[in-house]
Amino acid sequence: MSEFPPVPLTLEGSSVLHQFFRFDWKALRAVNSLDERKEITEEFTKVFAGFEKAADGKSQSAIFSQLGHKGDLIFIHFRDSLEALNQVELTLAQTRLHDFLVPTHSYVSVVELGLYESTRKTYEAAAAKGLTQHSPEWNAEIAASLERGAAAMTPRLFPSVPDAKYLCFYPMDRKRDEQKNWYMVPFTDRQRMMHDHGMIGRRYAEQVRQIITGSIGMDDWEWGVTLFAEDPVVFKKLIYEMRFDEVSAEYALFGQFFIGLRLQLDKVSGWLEGKL
Repeated sequence: MSEFPPVPLTLEGSSVLHQFFRFDWKALRAVNSLDERKEITEEFTKVFAGFEKAADGKSQSAIFSQLGHKGDLIFIHFRDSLEALNQVELTLAQTRLHDFLVPTHSYVSVVELGLYESTRKTYEAAAAKGLTQHSPEWNAEIAASLERGAAAMTPRLFPSVPDAKYLCFYPMDRKRDEQKNWYMVPFTDRQRMMHDHGMIGRRYAEQVRQIITGSIGMDDWEWGVTLFAEDPVVFKKLIYEMRFDEVSAEYALFGQFFIGLRLQLDKVSGWLEGKL
């Protein structure tokens, strides 16, 4: 594989925006009129309901009540383009409830499926045909392979927001320092490590829904990991086990972790009164 390009092929799908907010409770308490509070809440829920589900019924936006000092609310949006995500931001900004939301963090990325296994097969097939790397013929062969993969993986590339009670989100990088540089490791070694890493995740597949998003060139980290589950303890177990995996133990860097509970729209008014 050293004769082939070192970059693994990837498939990209939905554009994704994570929004994190602190809620200005003091400002809300200053709104003495119960009718005004009701109007503010109803306006927001009506707007959010308008883009919560896609025309095909898929959940494409969701709200989570965040735990801890980092913030109070997490909004997640899956869309077909960055323009659509930006429109979501702008639409939300027009609501009166948005005046009480103080942004603390955000994350922009796209759903990404890494193709270490099929990359090797694709490159070997192209080489077997005698194609020169990066020639028009080579590029056409690679593009055709990706097109077939995208057709087969459409549900994973354009997912619905899972209907799970708990959320865990964190960004991560691969190390690029003087001692450990993931991007200088031979392709076959990276492929082996990623295979072993993936096998751990598969063992938790019935307990956790994992959506990996790529953010190189889009945000401060290289990937975002969003986990959904009915039992939050499984987040700890999965991530802890992966810490012992070679690719994580040797080459992973993690950002902040964020955890939240799903907040359905019909519960927003209660949440604003301090009730889940």
